[in-house]
Amino acid sequence: MSSKRLSRWARRRRIVSKCSGGGDDFPRNLISSFCGSSIQGLMSSCLAFEPCEKYYSSKGISSLTLFGDNGFSLFSSKNGPMTRRQKRINRATHSGKAMAVAVQPAKEVATKKKPLKKQRRVVVTGTGVVTPIGHDPDIFYNNLLEGISGISEIEAFNCAPFPTRIAGEIKSFSTDGWVAPKLSKRADKFMLYMLTAGKKALADGGITEEVMEELNKARCGVLIGSAMGGMQVFNDAIEALRVSYKKMNPFCVPFATTNMGSAMLAMDLGWMGPNYSISTACATSNFCILNAANHIIRGEADMMLCGGSDAAVIPIGLGGFVACRALSQRNSDPTKASRPWDIDRDGFVMGEGAGVLLLEELEHAKKRGANIYAEFLGGSFTCDAYHMTEPHPDGAGVVLCIDKALAQSGVAREDVNYVNAHATSTQAGDLKEYQALIRCFGQNPELRVNSTKSMIGHLLGAAGAVEAVATVQAIRTGWIHPNVNLENPDKGVDTSVLVGPKKERLDVKVALSNSNFGSRVKVCYLGILLAYFHCPKFENRNKPRFVYCRWESPESFSALFLLGCFINLYMINDRNYRLITLILNS
Repeated sequence: MSSKRLSRWARRRRIVSKCSGGGDDFPRNLISSFCGSSIQGLMSSCLAFEPCEKYYSSKGISSLTLFGDNGFSLFSSKNGPMTRRQKRINRATHSGKAMAVAVQPAKEVATKKKPLKKQRRVVVTGTGVVTPIGHDPDIFYNNLLEGISGISEIEAFNCAPFPTRIAGEIKSFSTDGWVAPKLSKRADKFMLYMLTAGKKALADGGITEEVMEELNKARCGVLIGSAMGGMQVFNDAIEALRVSYKKMNPFCVPFATTNMGSAMLAMDLGWMGPNYSISTACATSNFCILNAANHIIRGEADMMLCGGSDAAVIPIGLGGFVACRALSQRNSDPTKASRPWDIDRDGFVMGEGAGVLLLEELEHAKKRGANIYAEFLGGSFTCDAYHMTEPHPDGAGVVLCIDKALAQSGVAREDVNYVNAHATSTQAGDLKEYQALIRCFGQNPELRVNSTKSMIGHLLGAAGAVEAVATVQAIRTGWIHPNVNLENPDKGVDTSVLVGPKKERLDVKVALSNSNFGSRVKVCYLGILLAYFHCPKFENRNKPRFVYCRWESPESFSALFLLGCFINLYMINDRNYRLITLILNS
């Protein structure tokens, strides 16, 4: 007896629906409570399928009889309850149609395909830099080719109390002609470097006043980040606060934030496209460049200024890295302090500056007759998930990032014959990165590897962009700069792969530029192969959750549909409705 009751109960739980024109069975007072579109909204937006045409041509929910034309409606019936015989007849007659209702919509959705669109291509049409060895891309790269070092004793403040007293400091810098005098007095140096490098990139890209007037500024954006932000402005505000809050600079908060440089540049240019900054330590520039390229690829912009800027050679910046025991203390010979892959290296050297690239959609660049330097081919993100600063012992993150970037761009490993390495002159980082690069590209006999940091130090958030400019210049000129201070190569380093103390001629097929901090997280992107390694901060974002239901049988579909009907009937309030849909999804 119990099994029969269970079977009868199971049959009652099965809900079979059918679209029909006979809607008189549904009571009008219930139709008003559904507000007409509630069920339709649940079916289309929450259940991810559309009702059939008969449903729309009928009188709405009133036409939805669940057990045949003569059967009872969902909640009540004018004709009274059905007999058991009527229920069995209707169940046997319409069971096949129920399957069609459940399966047909999924088939319709699968057949609707969006037309394939040709992916938009991204090219580099301008570059701008502010570095310890030059504020013009050509001067900067010529000094690199000559092996000129920009590392010297710090002059901006008294660094006698610190064990490290050297840096890649910018000695002379002027904003004349690039930044308004009033802003020059108020803003932090990181912002001034950024504004100057950004406008120089525009000038290098041929964006004159006439061209600027013809641009669709709603499709032009700025994405230039900073790892440290306005440290000097913030530090000055703290010192003023010791006296009184009334002594604080009213611009200390906005000018200390990392995104204010991008915002000020966009306001100056009138560019209304994507505008924000990314701060991911020494991988900042790389993230900004990669995301800027993605904005263009997705059709959200036609032109983007992107890169990074930092000015952390101040007491609090120097002291912080000294406390980390990460800096070189070769104060007696500053130009020899940064020595990637050399066995006598004792830490990296801080630097400051900015690098900005002008990225542009290929057809847009051709239309205005721009000079194209290189092409962005793809990118990827990975994380070592190992240590805050130390690289993974086997370089897993580097290799994975390169593999994913190569796969996305369609570039073969043997085509990569030049790598501008991250190589900061640290004991662990240099060797692990070298091993990972050899693992990926070691079979290419033409492979050449060098490090720009051997001459300018580590520019933190600006490092990736400045080295990207150097990589683009190598492609343009056919010359790659030397590795200075590589006098006693570390064990396991093949000097035949590393560039020597003099510049070398190289027909660059595909170039790879690496930049990361401690190999925490990596981003590879290839631009005639620009590939970068990153270290972003992790964020937990509470994204809205939406109901998406998939059914595999008429029974499960019908049960969920019935539950949705009750939700719409009893939970008319919009807030409650959304709450219930989240519960369904969870």
